Amino acid sequence: MWFCKEGQPVTEKTQLEMMKRLVDEAGKRFNRSIRKVLLLPPDITRYHSGAGYITNMLYHILGRQCHVDVIPTLGQHVPHSRKENQWMFGDIPGKCFQVHDWKSSCIKLGEISKEFVQYVTNGRADWSVPVEVNRAVTGGGYDLVVNIGQVVPHEVLGFANHNKNYFIGLGGKSTICASHLMAAAYGIEDNLGQIVTPLRGCYIMAERDYLKNVPDVYVLIVKTYNNEGEFKTTGLYVGEDNSTYMAAAQYAREHTIHVFEKPLKKVVCMMDANEFKSTWVANKAIYRTRKVIADGGELIIIAPGVERFGEQKEVDLLIRKYGYKGTSNTLKLYNSDPELHDLGHAAAHLIHGSSEGRFTITYAPGKLSPDEVEGVGFDYISLAAALKNYKPESRKEGMHQLHGEDFYFIPSPSLGLWTAKEKFIDSLNTNLAFAKSMKEREPDELTWQQLIESDNKDIEKYKS
Repeated sequence: MWFCKEGQPVTEKTQLEMMKRLVDEAGKRFNRSIRKVLLLPPDITRYHSGAGYITNMLYHILGRQCHVDVIPTLGQHVPHSRKENQWMFGDIPGKCFQVHDWKSSCIKLGEISKEFVQYVTNGRADWSVPVEVNRAVTGGGYDLVVNIGQVVPHEVLGFANHNKNYFIGLGGKSTICASHLMAAAYGIEDNLGQIVTPLRGCYIMAERDYLKNVPDVYVLIVKTYNNEGEFKTTGLYVGEDNSTYMAAAQYAREHTIHVFEKPLKKVVCMMDANEFKSTWVANKAIYRTRKVIADGGELIIIAPGVERFGEQKEVDLLIRKYGYKGTSNTLKLYNSDPELHDLGHAAAHLIHGSSEGRFTITYAPGKLSPDEVEGVGFDYISLAAALKNYKPESRKEGMHQLHGEDFYFIPSPSLGLWTAKEKFIDSLNTNLAFAKSMKEREPDELTWQQLIESDNKDIEKYKS
């Protein structure tokens, strides 16, 4: 890690100083003049990360003497409109932006072998993962590539960001599909909140083998709530190695995971209308709360911006056709339907979005009908009724009551992870076993020893 700041709100002045230092340090470390730069921020579904602000800051620090390109790491999400780019990235000129197309922008660099995937997942997944990345990364002639984003619990990789920007955010169709399905087959609840998951382990090896000549650096943001309920950047990490990510993820695990002694019977979530327009992204309410909801419990998702299911038409149709009906059912369909098999990320999404029958999921969408919502396996409540009953605009996170019934309200579930203690300790133990096996296989990779120490520490912490 080059340098970091953590433990208290990182002011705008400090962020500016750190980004200026990044540019100076990159010139020294990579021994070149920084004349052409590629900035890789997250997409608009991570608007509240603060990554857009830092992207804008870097653009102005680099100045007119430098050619700057910006590619929002969309993965397979819908491209931004000009207005959305302005909202997230400020006054960066439109000519600086490129659009990642997961089907046509990428080049295949290699693959993660079937044998390695089987090993890291204990046989739960048995396919190779192609390594396809936007050709600008390796072929754009950049003097510096800056990956920017928020480290926050994530359903596929344990925590978002770091090399996720490359292999999902700028990944090709084959990489995204195989990766998502691998993580889903391994188990969403074993991934959530884990610093290095089996899929992250695959990406660490892929970055080492295929991107070692890219002059890149990571800017990793961790945001937490202060005592006044304000969402502030309290961790900012800059560096080019895995230790940068490990430090950021450890801090994020300490400050963005909310551990409860007992499961909750009812949870109500509010999804920002400007960020969440499909269940594809709004289902983060399911992912980030599923480990805290009791068997037989209830989740209500208030999502005024939701108008569709998938981010692409063909995925939307598959969700409507098959619905969120559980892992076993979805894997059978994946193996029998060529169309679903071709879109493995859609099958993974159907798995992630199911409660596996443990609890009910009720949606209050802005622009989907009761028949549409119930057709995919969710219950329905009208948006007007949900807003009237739960009054999300006036509530803070925490326990509340409605007609004598207790419920826990979460205003922005995408910003953390909520889990019952027992479930979290179980997943930590599973991840610890994975880390130990990886250390035996890859003894020269320091990541595994760091992970073993971190998992052991947290297991003892939560047990006590």
